[in-house]
Amino acid sequence: MVRKFRGGVTAQPSGVFESNVAFRRKSMRAEKEAVAECAVRLIEPGMAVMLDDSTTTLALAARLSEVTPLTVVTNFLEGLNLLAQFRGIRLMALGGDYDAMHDSFLGVSCVEAIESLSVDLCFVSTSAVSAGYAFHQEQHIVSVKRAMLASAARNVLLLDHTKLGRTALHRVAPLTEFERVIVDAGASPEALRDLDEHKVPYDVAAL
Repeated sequence: MVRKFRGGVTAQPSGVFESNVAFRRKSMRAEKEAVAECAVRLIEPGMAVMLDDSTTTLALAARLSEVTPLTVVTNFLEGLNLLAQFRGIRLMALGGDYDAMHDSFLGVSCVEAIESLSVDLCFVSTSAVSAGYAFHQEQHIVSVKRAMLASAARNVLLLDHTKLGRTALHRVAPLTEFERVIVDAGASPEALRDLDEHKVPYDVAAL
């Protein structure tokens, strides 16, 4: 989504449509790197880890060579290509219908593949968080994220601070489904207070 102005256009956030993966990969890079640096400390060698198709978990994937051996499961094609380069990682690809906008595999067959697995840790990101819930704009993405959360013993939500205090069309899950939320230090006191009020454990990653 873009907003026109005199002399050009600018990216316009939307609660209905998500930006494509190329745009998301370039946005909030420092914040995503900080969150990923904090998140990798939760992973221990020998674990089975699931990653969604977010660019925040892609930043985490780039660090997984530090904690091998690992089993890593993902539906994100760019993540698969990245992780395939690392020694010590048993890589499992979640198949389904390829979605070019998200560069990932989705749909019923993807959900069924997830439901056949049980992992130690699942890392996901969403487009918006407010009032004790995580939200996302697109229903076919929501069904995959929910299946991932149900397949894991522990869930962690990774966010850059721009996603706090926002809402989107679909509820993904209550924040109580996550062991913790990791957000970067750009989060406002008001946004963190909302997490406190809903008794959500969180870590603030230094930039």
